Amino acid sequence: MSEQPTPVKPDNASGAQEEITHFGFRNVPKSQKAREVAQVFHNVASKYDLMNDLMSMGIHRLWKRFTIELSGVRPGHQVLDIAGGTGDLTMKFSDLVGPGGRVVLADINASMLQVGRSRLVDRGYVGNIEYVQADAEHLPFPDNSFHAVSIAFGLRNVTDKDQALRDMTRVLKPGGKLMVLEFSKPTNPLLSKAYDLYSFNALPLMGQLVAGDSESYKYLAESIRMHPDQETLKGMMATAGLVQCRYYNMTGGIVALHVGIKP
Repeated sequence: MSEQPTPVKPDNASGAQEEITHFGFRNVPKSQKAREVAQVFHNVASKYDLMNDLMSMGIHRLWKRFTIELSGVRPGHQVLDIAGGTGDLTMKFSDLVGPGGRVVLADINASMLQVGRSRLVDRGYVGNIEYVQADAEHLPFPDNSFHAVSIAFGLRNVTDKDQALRDMTRVLKPGGKLMVLEFSKPTNPLLSKAYDLYSFNALPLMGQLVAGDSESYKYLAESIRMHPDQETLKGMMATAGLVQCRYYNMTGGIVALHVGIKP
């Protein structure tokens, strides 16, 4: 089931109402969530890669490798990597599409985009990558632009996930593939309890010790819990207009890769 925002009582002279959504476990106006998510990723940008390795014990690299293997991306393709951050998927897509293709690394957060650009340029990735600051809910690209669209560990931070999925579908070419790699719901109850203990205790402590910021990592743990489960997200993708929607659980469902095709 997708999110059903609730109106906030008007608090301004015009009487306008603003819908609310969740920021972690808190209910906040939509505009406030956007600001707070932006601040979180501004805070974590410089330590993002290090924290990814520490938090997942390096397993995130295997999750991303599986995503690349299922992408079907080939030389000459046009690929959009949304919430591309520091560019892990963008680098792999760049290798696959070659000089005749194009990869767009898009991120709403300027700090993350800057870190990603610097990292990729330092590694010699130039020529077939573009960098665009963009909101996943309102992508600045024409219809039917990309052979593949990916969003890795970004959808749970989007305020209106249904709108974002619709817009990702819009910019796909017919036959193009959307890949959503995201934390999900562990399939084993014991694993779920252990993961909760880790997420709500170890992650904030690790964030404080390594990045000097426990609150941002507390939010990241909460955002994982608030994200739709596997079947719900599969249904949301179908509602957005995708077909052959399916998902692959990894690491016991801690992470799932959802895939859908634009008809």
